[in-house]
Amino acid sequence: MARITINGHFIEAEEGSSLLAVIRASGIKMPALCLHPALSPPSGTCRLCAVEMVTPAGLPRTKLACAMKIKPDMAVVTESERVHQARQQAFARLLQMAPHSVKIRALARQWGIDPGPEPDGCIRCRLCIRVCKEVVGAGALTMDKREGIPYVAPLSGRCIGCGTCANLCPTEAITITDADGIRTIMIRDEVIGRHPLQRCEGCGRHFATPKFLDHVHQHSAPHPETKQAHCYCPTCAKLFSSRVQALSAHVQR
Repeated sequence: MARITINGHFIEAEEGSSLLAVIRASGIKMPALCLHPALSPPSGTCRLCAVEMVTPAGLPRTKLACAMKIKPDMAVVTESERVHQARQQAFARLLQMAPHSVKIRALARQWGIDPGPEPDGCIRCRLCIRVCKEVVGAGALTMDKREGIPYVAPLSGRCIGCGTCANLCPTEAITITDADGIRTIMIRDEVIGRHPLQRCEGCGRHFATPKFLDHVHQHSAPHPETKQAHCYCPTCAKLFSSRVQALSAHVQR
């Protein structure tokens, strides 16, 4: 048996045994993800089980508890600024590889490490906000700070369902789904807009929302060759307009 100290308390432990196992057997919690009792030796790849030890030269160093074997007169500290920094770096590395891992994010919070905002695919480029305001003119999106973190967020009732934001988003963080005659535009789990879709009187397919068509009608001049009473998709409108123009040209001859 070897006599060691953990956080200033003397403990008798079997020499050559795992320091991590001894720490946990002592009732001290220690995070670790790459350890399994059926496998040996430990790989130390998750780097979460950092402890602070004093080297023979008297200098404090962080070591991985899973990779350390019990030796006489070892002095170990499981909570210190060095340990916290080592865990912070380890969690940052793990979250870089698995940003969507619920388990890693929860474990980080448990150990006082801020895992940062939930990954949502949005790079905060603000292209969606700008195009909705400057080009479309609806102004349906804004930047909203939540717990100090900026998020693209919808402004209630302003979306017209054009889908320009989704088409322009460089990371496809904004999605547009047309199903059962309904268009739904979302960012993360938030609905930007949900609208019924208008059927084209020419081909019969759903193609645009009434709010979008009304917006276009209010902000553009009427097409000289198309009756305003009809509702055509762009393809049919172009087709019918071309036919009307050809007929007009024939009549004028």
